[in-house]
Amino acid sequence: MHTSKIEWVLNPDNKTLGKIWNPITGCLNGCEYCYAHRLANGRLKQTYLANKNIANVIQNSTSEVMKGLADPFYPRFWPERLLEPTDNQRPRGIFVCDMSDLFGIDIPTEWTELVMLQIKRCPQHRFYLLTKQSQNLIKWSPFPDNVYLGVSATNPTMFYSAVYYLKDVQSKVKYISFEPLLQSLRTDRQWKERLLYWLKTAGIDWVIIGGQTNPTVYPKIEWVNEIIEAADKVSIPVFQKDNLKPLLGDNLRQELPE
Repeated sequence: MHTSKIEWVLNPDNKTLGKIWNPITGCLNGCEYCYAHRLANGRLKQTYLANKNIANVIQNSTSEVMKGLADPFYPRFWPERLLEPTDNQRPRGIFVCDMSDLFGIDIPTEWTELVMLQIKRCPQHRFYLLTKQSQNLIKWSPFPDNVYLGVSATNPTMFYSAVYYLKDVQSKVKYISFEPLLQSLRTDRQWKERLLYWLKTAGIDWVIIGGQTNPTVYPKIEWVNEIIEAADKVSIPVFQKDNLKPLLGDNLRQELPE
């Protein structure tokens, strides 16, 4: 594991940066802005291509397997990394699979099971999970108490899908990561009421807001303020990422869930 550069991934002291853990790499979500895809096809390319343990080898045809082996960002499993949290007895905050999606498209169930087993075996750590496939979370509910469970949402469609599925999922902390925030959550005249209703109904405990990097795309200030206003009305802490400083200045709200 290596130290996180993500400012909201904190050790349980909530003061020092936590770790990144990647027992799975690669993703089929296909996001155009994905930094992990760039890294996998850049300086990590040869390391990833050397790992032949790709997803769904048995089910796929020979041509599909060959395509997966040639794609450094195709889902891969790294069993030698599974015990890394166990090797750290000091309590850590650990972001799981920042180079993948633990509940993503075509991630084998047995891979996710092995990762979840390690999470349960390490109650001293806080594990941050983040997915774009919220429909797959119910299978793993209830989540252990040492899990912070998040869903990414860049636009209204992703947000309402996230909260729809999260409402039935049990986790000590559930959060929405609006990063990158690419659209307003306004959809019609009733958007404010709908936003408040779903934040409460889904039991959201935390909201993270950030911009897009490489290339840089900042959300409009009013989009950010819309979310903050709704979060404040239902007493949800807000964490504004450092990449919003050029837009909002140094006085960012960086609140943490209780």
